[in-house]
Amino acid sequence: MSELARRVVVALLGAPVALAVIWVGGAPLATLVGGLAGVAAWELARMARAAGHEPMGALGVLLAALLPLAVHAHVLGVVRVPLVVGVLAVVAVLGAAIWLRGVEGKPLGAAATTVFIALYTGATLSYAYALRYHNYAVGDVAGALVVIFPVVLTWASDTGAYFSGRLIGGRKLIPSVSPGKTVAGAVGALVVTVLVAYAFMRYLLTPKAQLAFTPWGLVLFALTISVVAQIGDLAESLLKREAGVKDSGTLFPGHGGVLDRLDSLFFVLPAAYALYDLLLIPAPGA
Repeated sequence: MSELARRVVVALLGAPVALAVIWVGGAPLATLVGGLAGVAAWELARMARAAGHEPMGALGVLLAALLPLAVHAHVLGVVRVPLVVGVLAVVAVLGAAIWLRGVEGKPLGAAATTVFIALYTGATLSYAYALRYHNYAVGDVAGALVVIFPVVLTWASDTGAYFSGRLIGGRKLIPSVSPGKTVAGAVGALVVTVLVAYAFMRYLLTPKAQLAFTPWGLVLFALTISVVAQIGDLAESLLKREAGVKDSGTLFPGHGGVLDRLDSLFFVLPAAYALYDLLLIPAPGA
């Protein structure tokens, strides 16, 4: 089977499952996000070691996987997690380095990379759950669409960049980080994202979820998501170049690892949450 065929098969199998879990929400969504965060943390820890760092991998994976579950518990009201718990968790990682790394094990670097791994994977992906239960999202349809919207825009941005870059070519964007990306691709990504955002709002978000943006708010949302998605893609390329690896993992045949598939979403999901609070407006009866 060719690489393209493997990509298509994985996408056809994975997309419906992801959509179904987003629709159901609750514990299944928190579990899926926690599992993906844990695998992503493991991949990032492995890349960090290849780059010469020594994170406490098991601890980073555990924290990353638990963060979405903690958000789930917080939303349910089972446990109210105050901010101080997060601060204590950070200092606890350094405390763990006393026994897990010691003086010769570069404890500061180990603690710093471990915290980064947990926050970069678990904390950012937790916003998939937070978006599902955003204050403006009333009901399962609205909750699912609020999550799916930035995901679709991320896909649109990536698709627009790929095809415009292939068709137009020209000047490279940041060749030292990602040789294949071009300025034309970046611009094409912005244009396609705005167009898809308009269609999604008109035909899904507004009639199905009674939510909307002002015209300029929609443009700002779409452009920001595209820019953030491209930065997320470049950031993962930067980390892989430092580690000297082509893919973060092999979990998805033809697609690489979790980090490879979700690289943009680590940036997009929290950005979308912040932008919703600023720009999203109710559209009852629309």
